[in-house]
Amino acid sequence: MESVLAFKRRPADVSMPDDPVDMYRILALNNRGPEAVWGHQQDVLRHWHKETPDAPDVTIELPTGAGKTLVGGLIGEFQRRKYGERVAYVCPTRQLARQTAEKFDDYGIPNVLLINAVKTWNRADRSRYDGGEAIAVTVYSHVFNSNPALDNANMLVLDDAHAAEGYVASPWSLSISRDTEADAYRDVLSAVRCAVDPLVFNRLSTPDTNDSQASYVYLASPIGIAEQAVLLEQVVGAACRAEKLSTSAIHAWKLLQGHLDRCLVYLSYGQILIRPLIPPTALHQAFSGPARRIYMSATLGDGGEIERAFGRKKIAPIPVPRGWEKQGTGRRFFLFPELTSDLAAAPGRLPEFVSGIIASSNRAVALTPDGRAARKFKARYTPPGHTVLSAAEVEDDLTTFTGRDNTLLLLNNRYDGIDLPNDTCRLVVLDGLPARGDLQERFLHEALGATEVLQERIRARIVQGAGRATRNNRDWAAVMVLGQSLTSYLSGPDRQAALHPEVHAEVEFGRRNSLGTSSAEMLDNLRVFQEHGQDWADVDGDIVTAREEYTRAIAPSATELHNAAKHEVDAWNAIWNGQWDWALTAVQKVLDQLTGARTPQRYSALWNYLGYSLAERLAQTTGDPTYKATGARYYRDLQRRGQTSNFLAHLVSPSDQAHAPAVGNLDPLDEAAMHGIATRTNLHRADHFEAAIAETRAHLTDTDFRTYEAGLVQLGTFAGASDSYGNDDDTQPAVPDAVWIFNDSRWITWEAKNQATLTGSVGPDNVRQAQGHLRYTESERKASAPSGSIALLMSQKPGVLPAARMLAEDYVYLVRPPTVLQIFDRLVRAWRTARARTITALPISDLAEIFRAEEALPSQWLPLLKANSLHE
Repeated sequence: MESVLAFKRRPADVSMPDDPVDMYRILALNNRGPEAVWGHQQDVLRHWHKETPDAPDVTIELPTGAGKTLVGGLIGEFQRRKYGERVAYVCPTRQLARQTAEKFDDYGIPNVLLINAVKTWNRADRSRYDGGEAIAVTVYSHVFNSNPALDNANMLVLDDAHAAEGYVASPWSLSISRDTEADAYRDVLSAVRCAVDPLVFNRLSTPDTNDSQASYVYLASPIGIAEQAVLLEQVVGAACRAEKLSTSAIHAWKLLQGHLDRCLVYLSYGQILIRPLIPPTALHQAFSGPARRIYMSATLGDGGEIERAFGRKKIAPIPVPRGWEKQGTGRRFFLFPELTSDLAAAPGRLPEFVSGIIASSNRAVALTPDGRAARKFKARYTPPGHTVLSAAEVEDDLTTFTGRDNTLLLLNNRYDGIDLPNDTCRLVVLDGLPARGDLQERFLHEALGATEVLQERIRARIVQGAGRATRNNRDWAAVMVLGQSLTSYLSGPDRQAALHPEVHAEVEFGRRNSLGTSSAEMLDNLRVFQEHGQDWADVDGDIVTAREEYTRAIAPSATELHNAAKHEVDAWNAIWNGQWDWALTAVQKVLDQLTGARTPQRYSALWNYLGYSLAERLAQTTGDPTYKATGARYYRDLQRRGQTSNFLAHLVSPSDQAHAPAVGNLDPLDEAAMHGIATRTNLHRADHFEAAIAETRAHLTDTDFRTYEAGLVQLGTFAGASDSYGNDDDTQPAVPDAVWIFNDSRWITWEAKNQATLTGSVGPDNVRQAQGHLRYTESERKASAPSGSIALLMSQKPGVLPAARMLAEDYVYLVRPPTVLQIFDRLVRAWRTARARTITALPISDLAEIFRAEEALPSQWLPLLKANSLHE
């Protein structure tokens, strides 16, 4: 009788292709994927294979629809086949992991899906990964975890890397909610009392608060946290043992224990967050152990965001393939309903309009920056009879949304990870600026005001969010933009220029067709877009033409931030390891990079604060007085760089006050102005001085615009500007009418509409022109405007159109002519007194006292210019 053998024989050797492109030719013989790798994918694959195969960290940027999943999969499969490596392809969500696994099946790439609780994993699947026989498709939480399930990979392919910061930092992020962990919240707040401004402590301790106080984020003094580290460790440890904290917080405690003095502590009324500024991933074997890491993204920036997010010093970029640096995927029609002529004037009608568009679209996805905004959106804009779903309800089965009619998918702080192609969804709603992640992000954006360091993150979320429903070249969807913060952000020419050219052209087209348009006309335009026939094809050409004219610009400060990132990683690794001397050296290297022409001043202030805290710590532990002097230097720079940041007002904790060096009472801006006045020797002579006063007053009361602009330039000279100049080219509207430069303390730009009538309202064109002047001046001077710099629009018009306020950034102010003359009179009085005592013989402090007596210091007249914010 013939026997049947069940043994599996070793397969015959198959020759290994030379590169991933050749490998796919073999896979394509029997798979369900495309017949061949596209040309741009070949470019990326061969660049990786020839130029960076052994580089430990590599970024690959491919726009949505350009096939980055196949590229990442082929790189992983090539390494697996040729070298027998264990490869993990890591996704942000279970849903994306499932989609990736399905695509790998089509491509013929052996894979196993390892995404749910580890105890539910198929052991045979795990063994196939461990044996290098299949790629593991998994999620970030199985790599970035206090007890990672996948800790033996040779290569990690990290998808949607631009959205991974929260996932990466989570193992070192201990969050305590006031609502659900009230006892622990109060205990920890009490333990850090000496590290908090007494007024802030009282505010956080009270049982009731208002909305503005509830959302504000404070940074506890690092010195105070170090001094109270033992007590804080005891309190947090006790809360974990008593299970007063969430499961995620208890897991984070495993990695934070013994390191609380190396963390930053952020406090708000509703939450406390303890985490390092940059996660110490170098000590996390599951991430740092693999020989190679590939970071895949549809949107990468230039400011070092990926390096900070993943805690890596140097990541080699593979260039965007030729042809894809301008072209995107699908078509988006941006709608700005709050800019329409009738809804801007009657915002109370907005909910009905928005709700109507959502209802007519059958299925829509709405993206908000946080839970509170999501709740407000649901209450305000949900159409009657519509079902509202959350991310958790579609995580395992997207058909819960795509298979139903009259449904709204409402996501908070979730701009990636859900693909809604073709007819599954034709409307995306973006409500609010996406800059409200964890408390650290909110602190950087709102309290510190260091928006530059978050620009890549914000842009990526906007682009990715807008593209949720356009997943292939022929796909299309409307994108409705809501909220003043987001509308204003997308109105800035510099912000638009930093977008991908395709998105830049779409946003510009959408704004142009919203401003001055009625809501009824907007609905007509939306109908034409939704029909997607010849009428739309005719105007779509305008977007394509504009796209080809644009080149994505590097955002201001991006170069400095990118150069600083590697030193920031070094600094926090040293801090985490308790190598305080090395940390202080690295902090100085960070600040050396943040002192260039386009310095992000407020972010520099934070690093000066950290340098001051480290120097004080070393002074206390070593007794070396030179550290005390170093700390004083950092503290002075902190005061100078952060003078307009909200967080500086709260650096009065008992711990900081006990260590803070004595600083001069003169505001840095006032000091700069006094130096400017002392050096204006042409005005020290009586004949020149009196003639200049008469001429300036005459100019500031003249109706001729050229004459008035000359008066503003002269006024800047009297105010002590180190440089005051005007517009020599009246044909260029982007050029400011006057610019006042107070060294690196403040810039003030002017757009003067002195010929405006005494009737009517300031319109959006005036606002857009005025707020573009700071960016123009940055370009002209090849330097970033110091923090607190402002753009002024001088006009006599009594009103302001709602659309103008909607466009206005928070640094734009409306000034009336009488205010300008009031400031001039103050300055003249102060100048006369100072000249009577011989200006050149006066110490700067005495000169400042003279000007203070006449309320003529910048810190005294600046509030007059900022009394009418166009943003509010």
